[in-house]
Order: sequence, then structure tokens, then C-alpha cells
Amino acid sequence: MQLLKSYILPRVAQWAVVIFVGVTVTFLIPRFSPVNPVDDMIGRMTAFQTIDPQAVVAMRATMEDLYGLDGSLLDQYVAFWRRLLQGDLGPSFQNFPTPVNEFIAAGLPWTVGLLTTTTLISWLLGIFVGSLVGYFQHRRWAQALERIVIVVYPTPYLIIALILLVIFAFYWPVFPMVGGAQGSPALTWEYISSILRFGFLPALSIVIGGFAFRFIMAKALATTEIASDYVQYAELAAVPKRRIVTSYVIRNTMLPHVNDLALSLGAMFEGALIVEVMFGYPGLGSKLFTAISNADYNIIMGITLLSIVGIATGSLIVDLLYPVFDPRVRLR
Repeated sequence: MQLLKSYILPRVAQWAVVIFVGVTVTFLIPRFSPVNPVDDMIGRMTAFQTIDPQAVVAMRATMEDLYGLDGSLLDQYVAFWRRLLQGDLGPSFQNFPTPVNEFIAAGLPWTVGLLTTTTLISWLLGIFVGSLVGYFQHRRWAQALERIVIVVYPTPYLIIALILLVIFAFYWPVFPMVGGAQGSPALTWEYISSILRFGFLPALSIVIGGFAFRFIMAKALATTEIASDYVQYAELAAVPKRRIVTSYVIRNTMLPHVNDLALSLGAMFEGALIVEVMFGYPGLGSKLFTAISNADYNIIMGITLLSIVGIATGSLIVDLLYPVFDPRVRLR
């Protein structure tokens, strides 16, 4: 009961406040933008044809009501929360009358599949290899691998993706340049294999960057951990080095890694924008880029809200898991 009152409930309340503030900021930013989507749409409709002024006024009122832009700012804010609680994100500006929910539902499986896989792979590889290099840091293979990772780490995703695209899709066309799959969706090996083939290069570019970051973090944590008394005692007691790495070094550095994993999985809902645009991958990142280019505020707000909820929930999960991984939290 004490853990519930002093630890769990305050973090749940913090989660609710973060989401409330994030939703409020997401609501306000587009409304302070100099570009009015209703004016922009009416301007394009009247650019090449003459429309009766009264019809234009009626059209503007209808569109403002449809997109939740009528009334005062407070009225819009209350209506926004009412629609949001009902799961209604409104229609797309550029693809009227298609609901935003359909756009997000179409891109979400691609982004979740890509980023969940790549995040888990890079997380596991980075922790294991980084911890090994940190423990065997005086070995030649460890020093050589560390130098390679140090070169790769500051390289942006854009450069990594471009290099992979040029080598494996242009000069040596083993993988396709753009797209997410080939053929109609079906539970067949042909369609599933096309998903793997189209997603390999985007996934590899994300894994390389994620692995380098987690490798450096795991090596730094392992380097500090090997100087601890229990690791020194385990070495004097002739405990097998494999067990020292897994049961002593990796296990006692898991808290930062769990934090990183939860936040990374929470942030997946914003999509890997650069990689998805570079490879023409049909995920949320590509849809977000298109929405920004076309000032489609409803899609932008929908993806942003999804990202806010995902990151806040990831942070909450990490906080709630701390008592499981760290007994000191339970004993406070």
C-alpha cells in the first residue's frame, strides 16, 4: 500500500498531466500558424472558377464547423477534447473526406512492424556486444570493433540510408529502391517475402544507427561495472567469464537499458521519418512528411498525439517496472 501511494499513484498522475499538456500544445500550435487551411482550400477552389460570394461564405462556415475551427478558441478546445475522447480525429484536409483515423490505421502496421523489429534487434545486439567489448576492452578484436562503431555512431541516419540505397539498390540491385511490399495483402509466402525484401534496407539502416548508440552506452556502463567489488571477487573466485558478463555485468546495468527500450518503443508512433521518406516506405513517417508539406493539420495532430501518448506511456511503464528491477525502490 505504501508503494502504491508514494510511488505508483504520483507517476500515473504525472502521466495524465503530460498527456493533457501535450494535447493542449498540439491543439494550439496549428491555430497559431500563419497558414489557414480553410482559406487555402477555398483559394484553390476559386482560383480557376467563379463562385457566388454567398456560396463562399456558406462553404467557409461549413468547412470551419467540419474541421472544428468555428467559434472561439475555448469552444474549439472543448470540441477538440470531445471529439478526441470519442476517437474522432476529423477528416484529412488534402484527402477529404477520408478520416485521419484511416490514414493512421494504414501506416501504423508498417511503422510498428519496422521499428519494433529494428529496435529490439539493435537493443539486444548493442547491449550484448557493448558489454563484451567493455569487459574484454584490452583485446584486439574489442578495440577494433570499438573504433568501427565510433566512426559509425556520429553518421546520420540519412547518410547510412543513402549509402545502403546506392550500393544495394542502384549499383548492385539486390533490394528494391522504394515501397513496402509487392502484390495484394495476403497470408502467402510471396507477399510476406516481399515485405521482408522491401523492408530490409530501411531496417538495416535503423539497426546500424541504433546498435552504435546502444553499443557505446553498454560499453560505458560495463566499463564502470567491471571495477565493482562483486565483479572483482567473481574473477578471483574463478567464475566463468561468460557468467560474469551475463549475470554480473549485463544484469546490473539493465536499468538504463530498460529505460532506453521503453522510450524507444514509445517513440515509434511518430515513425522513422527520414528513413521512410528515403525508401518510400508506407509508414507514419512518410504520411507525416506529406502532411507537413501539404499543411494537413489534422493528420499532423493525429500522429503527434499518438506519439505523445506512446512516449508518455513508455515512460510510465519504465517507472512502474523500476520496483521489479531495483529492490531499493520497493524498500523506500
